[in-house]
Amino acid sequence: MGELGAFLKFTRADTPERAPAERVGDHREFVKTLPLVELREQGARCMECGVPFCHSGCPLGNLIPEWNDLVYRDRFREALAQLHRTNNFPEFTGRLCPAPCEAACVLEIDEGNAVSIKQIELAIVARGWDEGWIVPQPAAARTGRTVAVIGSGPAGLACAQQLARAGHDVTVFERDEAGGGLLRFGVPDFKIEKTVVERRIEQLAAEGVEFRFGVDVGLDVDAAELADGFDAIVLATGSRVPRDLPIPGRELGGVHFAMEYLYQRNRAVAGSAEPTISAAGKHVIVVGGGDTGADCVASSHRENAASVTQIELLGEPPLHRPDDLTPWPRWPMKLRTSYALKEGGERSFAVSTTGLAGNGRVERIDWMQNNGAPPFEPISGSEESHPAELVLLAMGFLGPEQQLLDQLGVARDARSNVEAGEFATSVRGVFAAGDSRRGQSLIVWAIDEGRRCARAVDAWLD
Repeated sequence: MGELGAFLKFTRADTPERAPAERVGDHREFVKTLPLVELREQGARCMECGVPFCHSGCPLGNLIPEWNDLVYRDRFREALAQLHRTNNFPEFTGRLCPAPCEAACVLEIDEGNAVSIKQIELAIVARGWDEGWIVPQPAAARTGRTVAVIGSGPAGLACAQQLARAGHDVTVFERDEAGGGLLRFGVPDFKIEKTVVERRIEQLAAEGVEFRFGVDVGLDVDAAELADGFDAIVLATGSRVPRDLPIPGRELGGVHFAMEYLYQRNRAVAGSAEPTISAAGKHVIVVGGGDTGADCVASSHRENAASVTQIELLGEPPLHRPDDLTPWPRWPMKLRTSYALKEGGERSFAVSTTGLAGNGRVERIDWMQNNGAPPFEPISGSEESHPAELVLLAMGFLGPEQQLLDQLGVARDARSNVEAGEFATSVRGVFAAGDSRRGQSLIVWAIDEGRRCARAVDAWLD
């Protein structure tokens, strides 16, 4: 372990961020890394528990105590090797994962005092890139087997890299003009700059992965023909069908799904397209209290919206972990501070949207308070109306798009396979991984799914 008793000597170091007043003026990443001295102190705080509960919190099974100790001893290159044993893209998870490992850390028994695992992870991989330690690792021999991976999000990329390193010839099909999936087009630059995504894609290309961008399988390429041309197919298309809001006024102009807004904002920031949806000077309402909703809030701030309000159907979580409902080491059901709302805006809980009104375009939103839990009974006399010139629906996703599944003859509901750990679909030689298989989930689950699916495909090809 690190330093004996260091968890008593040093306190937890929270993630440093650029000041909200500064960061709303640009699209640069707002999260910073801890200084080396503090990183080593956090590594020293890790007790290398006999039962490392942080492992149970991390779907990837990251070897957290091992690389915490190596950072404490300033052996970063060895720490990077340990990190890459379980995680293809730690710079993605170090930025975007909500860190269930920290919620499961033994020191989290003293709430809010967990080891800063996510910060250590990000610092290790950042050092690896700075020092030139991260290089392509092409396979020593080729198998001659061919695999098509449809989708270039974290699940598709992880699967493609593992299969290429096993010696298979992998082609990734991506309908957008560049790789990364939601990492590139759904998550704003101020959370992950796109150069971070692009350098991994370049690494995969150098390892032999072929990328075909701007190719929509099912439209540009017939899925059945694709199946004839490859030994195996992996569906990693994500869970992209958004949940709608069937209320009066939904058809009005100015009402959009969150990903419609975020996709065109990311393209505008990259300079590849003119924005078609703008929050500038408007009263913005974001319906949905999750991370996608927060990204809409923060993006609206950077467009200088007149006001931004985020509303959530569920009731407000408690400030502290409710031990009767989510005892340690489970993921705590408690109120998390939104990075976006540090920059401004309002958030309301237990809100049921009842209607939208306007003359061709939305001008007003109506809602009622509810009891905060299913079936969300409305509270009589709690009706409110608010100005709304842009309404963004960020209420999650329902599943993968149907057209591609129909062309391949794949049964849509693969949930029964999730618990069984199976990645094969109902069609021979066709596999599924990530959100398209298990439903909307975390980036760590996506990478884990991609890695495990690659093992299943490799075994099947053999």
